[in-house]
Amino acid sequence: MKIYTRTGDDGSTGLLGPGRVLKCAPRVEAYGSVDELNAELGAARALDGEGWLASELETTQSRLFSLGAELAATTPTAIAQIERIGDPDVETLEAWIDRLDADLPPLERFIVPGGSLLAAELHRARTVCRRAERRVVELQQSEAVEPRLVHYLNRLADLLFVMARWCNRRAGVPEVEWRARGQ
Repeated sequence: MKIYTRTGDDGSTGLLGPGRVLKCAPRVEAYGSVDELNAELGAARALDGEGWLASELETTQSRLFSLGAELAATTPTAIAQIERIGDPDVETLEAWIDRLDADLPPLERFIVPGGSLLAAELHRARTVCRRAERRVVELQQSEAVEPRLVHYLNRLADLLFVMARWCNRRAGVPEVEWRARGQ
């Protein structure tokens, strides 16, 4: 398969189904943001090497490919061929949140993103995840989108926040709490 086809040189792209749309279409913005998130998770995974976190992030990246494909699919036939995101995927994220959060001190204030390089990358991935979530919600305003896709992205952003906190704790890097001027 060739990397370039020249068919997108006019600013359009093909979806999983018939037809083409502009590359700035809400559907393309949504799955493009999911693709950006996937790349951010790849960067975080590279920072963890062969650790358990890297393994979990790789699994999550695979699920994001499925989520992106579901967003790109425009016909029932195309959707039927995709491994779809389901409630068990959301429940898996919730279980990881609960497991990691149990090792952390309770939050009393907002946390300033940063700390170790891995935690900072996870915070960046969290913000990209929130953007992807917003793009999918925006797409829902004009087209049918399964609500579970938003649920998954919402929960994933929460997990990335908890992972960042957990990684800072593991690295012995104290969290910086946000304080308003004068506090």
